[in-house]
Amino acid sequence: MGARLYELNTGPNILKEKELVKQMIELYCHKEHHHEQLCNECQELRNYCLLKLSFCRFGENKPTCSNCKVYCFSPIYRQKMDTIIRYLGPWLLVYHPIFIFKYVLNK
Repeated sequence: MGARLYELNTGPNILKEKELVKQMIELYCHKEHHHEQLCNECQELRNYCLLKLSFCRFGENKPTCSNCKVYCFSPIYRQKMDTIIRYLGPWLLVYHPIFIFKYVLNK
């Protein structure tokens, strides 16, 4: 049984989510690692997340990751993103209040 091939996701919802993930990782790295530019660890995580979003099997109908039945992230990267999301919860209210509102509605 071979690996499934999925089309590259370039729809508006995926692009918005990619932009949000990039901003979240950049904000986390800046606040927690005290770097102006992404450190190697955060850059690797960002690239991994963007790749996974690019080939998400649900495409534009993608649910929030917390509601998804498919665990496409490896456990290590899932744990890293969970850490970032927990850390950024209060900060997202300041930096991205509209995203929080949309996220709660979609949940």
